[in-house]
Amino acid sequence: MKSYLGFRAFLLFAALIFTALGSWQVQRLFWKLDLIARVDARVHAEAIAPPTDAEWRETEPADAEYRHVTLAGTFDHSREALVQAVTERGPGFWVVTPLLSADGRTVLVNRGFVPPDRRDPASRTEGQVQGAVTITGLLRLTEPDGAFLRSNNPAAGNWYSRDVQAIGETGGLANLAPYFIDADATANPGGYPVGGLTVIQFRNSHLVYALTWFALAIMSFAAMIMIPRFLRKDI
Repeated sequence: MKSYLGFRAFLLFAALIFTALGSWQVQRLFWKLDLIARVDARVHAEAIAPPTDAEWRETEPADAEYRHVTLAGTFDHSREALVQAVTERGPGFWVVTPLLSADGRTVLVNRGFVPPDRRDPASRTEGQVQGAVTITGLLRLTEPDGAFLRSNNPAAGNWYSRDVQAIGETGGLANLAPYFIDADATANPGGYPVGGLTVIQFRNSHLVYALTWFALAIMSFAAMIMIPRFLRKDI
């Protein structure tokens, strides 16, 4: 009898836990939908200047990512970094180049993608734009350390993520902004690098998880209710 009551109590406890987990996933679902809506609004909003250092200190980084920004300055192509990338165009590299802005700051700009046969800057000299330029794109947060199972190796020039601080330190860049900019699809002379390849995708499986937890809760409640009926049949 005690074991019977204990098992029913366990099922009730499990059902309550499953219900709580399902409710939490519903909350996460609405949070994710709100995040997607806010990011979509930033991406399609009118381009504005990126935040100054003072503004950045008052900004929550997650609230600034994917902001549509525009910035004027001059590229320092001698200090570009090539970051391994896999895109809709296949494997290759992101060309990350320092932009010296008029206010004295340096901002890393991911100018876009180049295939392996365009890795050497000499193979895309037309794209090494000189003089003042204006860049429009999306503000992105730094990607420290490297990629999955691949650590950045600054000494060897092997980059697997766009780690702003590490790229800046390796290139000896001063007054570096803590973020980088993904350039838009505005064509570069000669066709390379190819910008506008930013992938904005948020994994959203919260509804599936919520339904799973609620189904388990219902099954636990049902089992708790049905146990006495089975026991009466056995008597």
